[in-house]
Amino acid sequence: MRVYVPLTLPGLAEAYGTGELGAGKFVAYAVTPALREWYLSDDIEELEYAALNRAALASLRLVAVDPGAARRRVVVAVDIADGAASADPDRGLDPGALGEVRVAGPLRLAKAAAVHVDSDEAEADVAAAAAALGAADLGDDDAQFVVDGAEDHELLWYATQEIPHLVGLGD
Repeated sequence: MRVYVPLTLPGLAEAYGTGELGAGKFVAYAVTPALREWYLSDDIEELEYAALNRAALASLRLVAVDPGAARRRVVVAVDIADGAASADPDRGLDPGALGEVRVAGPLRLAKAAAVHVDSDEAEADVAAAAAALGAADLGDDDAQFVVDGAEDHELLWYATQEIPHLVGLGD
């Protein structure tokens, strides 16, 4: 099973320093039964893309509460054993929790398949989206439009060997 772990760039730097993602149980995103039902597709690539986008929204929420974080969404894709993550059936009915899973414990960053990060060009839209999240959550359509604007930016794919460069430790 592939899970998508939402982070910030400082969170990615911390994971790089410790070699681990998460501590104890933590939230990630994956192709869950509720996500399959909501997305109405059997194409696994489309479903995984939907799970990645759910993780990107969770990353945006992390960015919003960390004023020191670069205004870029970060998601780490990791392949884990099927039993290492579970979806809460009660949360599966909540539209805000589509694709949400609980991972049993820390994951080794060395096992990550890839890292997905916004480009520098997305920073202004991500900053605006992070600032608008609260109002969007309260039903403000204009704020939701701003939040949706961050989704117009595709996350870029990076190999795990590029993490030092992404967190400012490389050349």
